[in-house]
Amino acid sequence: MTDATPVLAIDDLAIRLPEGGDRGRAVDGVTLSVNAGEIVCLVGESGSGKSVIAHTTMGLLPRALRIERGGVRLEGEDVVAATPDRLRDLRCTRMSMIFQEPMTALNPVMTCGRQIDEVLQEHTALDEAQRRAKILEIMTQVRLPEPERLIDAYPHQLSGGQRQRIMIAMALILEPVLLIADEPTTALDVTTQAQILSLIRDLQRQKGTGVLFITHDFGVVAEIADRVAVLQRGKLVEFGPTADVLRRPQHEYTRMLIASVPSMTPRHREVKAGGKPVLRTEKLSKTYVASGFFQKARTVHAADDVTLEIRRGETLGIVGESGSGKSTVARCIARLIDPTGGSIFLDDDEIGGMSRGRLRQHRKRVQIVFQDPYRSLNPRRTVGASIIEGPMNYGLSREAALARARGLMETVKLDPAALERFPHEFSGGQRQRICIARALAMEPELLIADEAVSALDVSVQAQVLELLDQIRATLDLAMLFITHDLRVAAQVCDRVAVMHRGKVVEHGPAGEIFSNPRHAYTRELFAAAPGRHFQFGAGPSA
Repeated sequence: MTDATPVLAIDDLAIRLPEGGDRGRAVDGVTLSVNAGEIVCLVGESGSGKSVIAHTTMGLLPRALRIERGGVRLEGEDVVAATPDRLRDLRCTRMSMIFQEPMTALNPVMTCGRQIDEVLQEHTALDEAQRRAKILEIMTQVRLPEPERLIDAYPHQLSGGQRQRIMIAMALILEPVLLIADEPTTALDVTTQAQILSLIRDLQRQKGTGVLFITHDFGVVAEIADRVAVLQRGKLVEFGPTADVLRRPQHEYTRMLIASVPSMTPRHREVKAGGKPVLRTEKLSKTYVASGFFQKARTVHAADDVTLEIRRGETLGIVGESGSGKSTVARCIARLIDPTGGSIFLDDDEIGGMSRGRLRQHRKRVQIVFQDPYRSLNPRRTVGASIIEGPMNYGLSREAALARARGLMETVKLDPAALERFPHEFSGGQRQRICIARALAMEPELLIADEAVSALDVSVQAQVLELLDQIRATLDLAMLFITHDLRVAAQVCDRVAVMHRGKVVEHGPAGEIFSNPRHAYTRELFAAAPGRHFQFGAGPSA
């Protein structure tokens, strides 16, 4: 290999889909490269072929997919032609991969140290003491606290960010020349994401590793990429230096993606919120007691002294890290869990301490849209059956409920004829629209969106955000919007409450919070937002 040889070279790669697919190829004539010490971001919507390229490079392509033509070379060596034994030798020693969800990638019944040790046992002749020392060294390098303790911990005992660091340690312990990171920060909150991005960038610079970073987050692209490759339906439509692609995109698809990214600058809009609050919480709290056979009981204040209010036509956003108490507050308000203390008022009705029997008549007044629409819908029931179930439970006839469902499908911009279809027959964005229609079928006074767009592609996310905003304005709904994405909060929220360790540390108009954050934690959150200095699109139209 010469100095000019790329670490990874993909040449005219074409991969055919199984017969019966809606298009012929998952990857169609893609040519790109990654040099030593370079980070190339591979971006595009779901189904664009990003992960297929990554799995092909690692020799993990499913048997149902067939390489039709082209090649993949690792430091000049043909990976496509490599035998299974040769691929096994290459993995971890010369190329490694970090997967999106560490909890599913890690073995839940093996300690973290033992899982890293598997790599060393397979590829080195080190003895047990030497392997343990090397594991502790890499755990220190990836900035894991208390490596001597965490080496013997199980994945479920670690936070999401710590589990991702274990995955990075496992991938980098043998110092491969190529690291593939497949959406490694999508499920992380903004501060943990910033730490992981900084870690990958620092380790890559120290070791001269080439990185192929797969993401749909353009904030991440602006933060770490040297070059950007844009995929659309398996085709490479744009590839070049980051500044050129982000500031002077040539392809209309790239321009559409970038225009869909919400801006960190809050929108100015007229909100006719007034009158009595639809929702009011006073000193709301939720406390858990954590204990175990060998652990001393400890009290966890998931929500502590939370006082909020929302009026008709207004959107209140709650932002903060994972574990800050955002979803706990939402679930208490919806009475999916019982609060430990404080009050929850819907208009003048106090529902915080209301019995389950009396609460039933009030449940339709508060509806919630969850993060994962696929898990929210019953896969064995048509979407029409899911939408009409609630209204029928509250006395509406089947005919009237179906008429309402058809109208709501038009409201969320879906074909009413699709009511007879099942959830798996829709895309992720379409499923989330169905969940919104199901929530609206109850004609609620308060709609709660709990990370409702965090799992969606940037273009689909923009469409769903615009839809939610139109529904809020048209129906004069009060909306509680929970998110860890500050760009999303800036575009959809009129007021913002910042939560940290169960408490609201800052609360006020979105424009004031974003332009002049007063609390140190709020400033820390904003400083951690990837690509915060880059101005993308303006978000949903006002």
